Amino acid sequence: MSDDEREEKELDLSSPEVVTKYKSAAEIVNKALQLVLSSCKAGVKIVDLCEKGDSFIREQTGNMYKNVKKKIERGVAFPTCVSVNNTVCHFSPLASDDAVLQEGDMIKIDMGCHIDGFIAVVAHTHVLQEGPVTGRAADVLAAANTAAEVALRLVRPGKKNKDVTEAIQKVAAAYDCKIVEGVLSHQLKQFVIDGNKVVLSVSNPDTRVDDSEFEENEVYAVDIVTSTGDGKPKLLDEKQTTIYKRAVDKNYHLKMKASRFIFSEINQKFPIMPFTARALEEKRARLGLVECVNHELLQPYPVLHEKPGDYVAHIKFTVLLMPNGSDRITSHSLQELQPTKTIDDPEIKAWLALGTKTKKKGGGKKKKGKKGDKAEESTEAEPMDATNGAATQE
Repeated sequence: MSDDEREEKELDLSSPEVVTKYKSAAEIVNKALQLVLSSCKAGVKIVDLCEKGDSFIREQTGNMYKNVKKKIERGVAFPTCVSVNNTVCHFSPLASDDAVLQEGDMIKIDMGCHIDGFIAVVAHTHVLQEGPVTGRAADVLAAANTAAEVALRLVRPGKKNKDVTEAIQKVAAAYDCKIVEGVLSHQLKQFVIDGNKVVLSVSNPDTRVDDSEFEENEVYAVDIVTSTGDGKPKLLDEKQTTIYKRAVDKNYHLKMKASRFIFSEINQKFPIMPFTARALEEKRARLGLVECVNHELLQPYPVLHEKPGDYVAHIKFTVLLMPNGSDRITSHSLQELQPTKTIDDPEIKAWLALGTKTKKKGGGKKKKGKKGDKAEESTEAEPMDATNGAATQE
């Protein structure tokens, strides 16, 4: 077997070392989320929250694998974003931005961490207030959470991507909300945050993806965004875009000196993972990024908005499709919700009643004595109570 083949063979969840790296990245990103969440107070600058999340991830990953012979890449896999109210996603402003949080804001925190290219991502929504969330704000959060719980039970070997798309739309409709269009759940692979196997959030004639089936030992980032609006977000201002990813398959000889300078900095610091323009020299970056994007050397992550007054909730988690069932490795518990709607649909109730572990006689394929094999530690997701959509596993 050639080295390439061996590499290919070993780098999925059948290797205990890979599972450990996913779980270590997840542990860090869960703590980073908790840190950012606990720092969310009225008057706090959004850029400071984003920096806090990224710094924590850099610091924690920097402490791992220090003394190994072969250098192991690790750090931020997706920059911390804090998108408020009707802003859907990807808001991670530059240092000069002075946007602050306000009491009553619906805050969506989105972030990712990787160790050796094995990526764990998470997104969570929190309303900045004392006491339970009520009314339409509670509906949109319960819709996102219940859709995430249903997706967790349907992203399993043998099921198809379109099963998940149809199910999450049905859940959102039960809360009189919409699943936001254009959000994709991707398979994750080593150093690949947007793998080829994709789950559409909404099926429509404009966006087609190949039908695919989930398989054992795959990893997915399940990404759910719900809205009380029409679920068709708009790009209002291109200048708000600060997150980009190097398009590795594209080449172009840049004309401007500023562009060449920035592009060489990006290639050195961020060859594969998404990054924020905050990490580049701000003046030069602004000039140089435009030419890079125009010639498709960079893929932008635009800041999208629903209409003012719409509530938007975002829940994203990473799930490992282990031989003994699905293991959700990133999450955060929700604050108390009192939605105006309850789930009465028998099909949704049946989905929520599914467990996430496959019971195998004699413990299935558990390997004994392998160091670092923590794959069996996760708790079984309980069947979820469909009354208020607020149940989550911690």
